[in-house]
Amino acid sequence: MPAAVYQQMSALKGTTSQLPPINSTSSHHNRRNAIWRSPKAAIIPNFHLPMRSTEVRNRTFTDDIKSLRLITAIKTPYLPDGRFDLEAYDALVNMQIEHGVEAVIVGGTTGEGQLMSWDEHIMLIGHTVNCFGGSIKVIGNTGSNSTREAIHATEQGFAVGMHAALHINPYYGKTSLEGMVSHFNSVLSMGPTIVYNVPGRTGQDIPPRVIHALAQSPNLAGVKECVGHDRVDQYTKNGIVVWSGNDDQCHDSRWDYGATGVISVTSNLVPQLMRELMFRGKNPTVNAKLLPLMEWLFEEPNPIGLNTALSQLGVVRPVFRLPYVPLPLAKRVEFVNIVKDIGRENFVGEKDVQVLEDDDFVLIGRY
Repeated sequence: MPAAVYQQMSALKGTTSQLPPINSTSSHHNRRNAIWRSPKAAIIPNFHLPMRSTEVRNRTFTDDIKSLRLITAIKTPYLPDGRFDLEAYDALVNMQIEHGVEAVIVGGTTGEGQLMSWDEHIMLIGHTVNCFGGSIKVIGNTGSNSTREAIHATEQGFAVGMHAALHINPYYGKTSLEGMVSHFNSVLSMGPTIVYNVPGRTGQDIPPRVIHALAQSPNLAGVKECVGHDRVDQYTKNGIVVWSGNDDQCHDSRWDYGATGVISVTSNLVPQLMRELMFRGKNPTVNAKLLPLMEWLFEEPNPIGLNTALSQLGVVRPVFRLPYVPLPLAKRVEFVNIVKDIGRENFVGEKDVQVLEDDDFVLIGRY
């Protein structure tokens, strides 16, 4: 416990002796005319527990996150009863590591953090750190539209060892720009943080003035930006690290507009080709080769396409937590053709790609 807090609590220990004694013999008249005074409460100011190790060898610094070029927003596979399929999850993360992915986002939109309880969410972050934290950076999505929840989840995420946090702006209820700054500042002090701007999901843009205000914190690693090239260009010219949040724009954002890299959905499927896009200079040929896959993945809201694709590749079981359902048969046939065009050897897994019938999928509403 911080020394200042300890001293404050110690000073308050004697306050109860200052309260007036209760006199059981007081007259009814005196009780009616007594002036009520609120007892002094032991008010502890806001402070964060030391969730991150103070030993340098065990710490991740913001600059370690700023240098990452290829980050996969990892898929969460399920068992037929709706629980996490940790065996399939571990295999999927291993495939990312083997093909040069530098970090994973755990429990993001792609990983369906929105369908998890916080217990599940923190457990999966801790599991990923324990199994793979020495080989890959683990970035936990601990954002929320509730500041209280974001604070609590982020404390827990760093407590189980995540290297950085991903935070979205408050969605649905929205807030003012000043409210956004206060929300993010409530969690920035805990450790390296990526701010995620995706107005298509939150219904509210995070404008540059908010990001520039947050950039005063040494813990701001950068921004996952989905607005487009102009915004990427604006930030990079002002020294703010940006990851493209749009797979179909990431090649140009990286090489023409200064983005550090991408936080990718497509890399779940073709990590090695996505690494080529981010590491080996301009490559319009590979980019053009992947665009049909990227377009297919996002015809319906993510992660519907990815879940369907990984099921067809035999990498995960064809289990969906509702409200997500697989793409229709015609789209599943289209995916098989896309795999053949790009080359099955470029995709994760070793099984032949399958069309899968409607009855092959398990849809779960309660789990």
